[in-house]
Amino acid sequence: MKKTAILFPGQGSQYLGMGKAFIETDPDAAAMMDTAERVSGFPLRQLCFDGPLEELTRVLHLQPALTAVNLICWQQLQKMLPGFCPAWAVGHSLGEYSALHAAGVLSAEDTIALVTKRGEFMERENAANPGGMQAVLGLSIERVERLLAEYTGAGMVVVANHNSQQQIIISGDAEGLEGFSEVCKAAGAKKIVPLKVAGANHSPLVAGAVPDFAACMEKIRFNPPNVPILFNVTAAPENDPAAIRTIMARQIASRVRWHESVCQMIADGVKVFLELGPGSVLTGMMKKILPTGSTAVCVQADSLESLAKAAQIIQGG
Repeated sequence: MKKTAILFPGQGSQYLGMGKAFIETDPDAAAMMDTAERVSGFPLRQLCFDGPLEELTRVLHLQPALTAVNLICWQQLQKMLPGFCPAWAVGHSLGEYSALHAAGVLSAEDTIALVTKRGEFMERENAANPGGMQAVLGLSIERVERLLAEYTGAGMVVVANHNSQQQIIISGDAEGLEGFSEVCKAAGAKKIVPLKVAGANHSPLVAGAVPDFAACMEKIRFNPPNVPILFNVTAAPENDPAAIRTIMARQIASRVRWHESVCQMIADGVKVFLELGPGSVLTGMMKKILPTGSTAVCVQADSLESLAKAAQIIQGG
């Protein structure tokens, strides 16, 4: 089999109908959704299938809903490729919890329980400290960091995600985002795109969630990973369960070092990057990160047909 990295998507990849084809035709997928509904206490099946989209997108509901679909997609891939072991399992922000499950760190039930609490705490912090996020396109991370260091305007703003060479996500309150986005435009940013999120994720504005979430994780069993994970916070692997707990608590308010993580996997010789779950956000980023002339393949799968195609590619077909 080809050397493969599994990429699990996070918030922003959801759509109505996600997971429906699996859940309505496969008893194992239905059982996984039943578990997610029981653990979260939310009607996730109804939200995923029929919405309304506003309720599905609400962070409290979205975190367990999207994670459940990610876990179902992983389950289905394992059924197609018995014995398959990826070279890496990584996830973007919320998607990192799906990677923890795929790597054997967390059980399915504990994964859903944690993302449900994460959504609860983040929704609380978003209400207490309103803010938002914006994509800055066309400036390097070095340029954005220099501009931030020199920024003396009103409000609070930080780099939340380093997604690709030319896509940096900033996070902060309304004043900070407005003021700093003008600075970025003046410095030559091609475009500033507001993101459809409920708050200033991966910033100090949601840091109040960290101690409460860390306390929740102390009650959950974490195992050493049986598949290497590159963590968002550090862009480095970690095997110690106690250290993983600390990293995942920090993740809520820390920068997502996605670009660095992907570059490490490219350097490691990964030949297939499989975005496993709803949407193609990560596949789009991958195509911007891969160097010119790379023979690595980027594919996305969240349906029976796309999973079958991905399995064939992984097998060398």
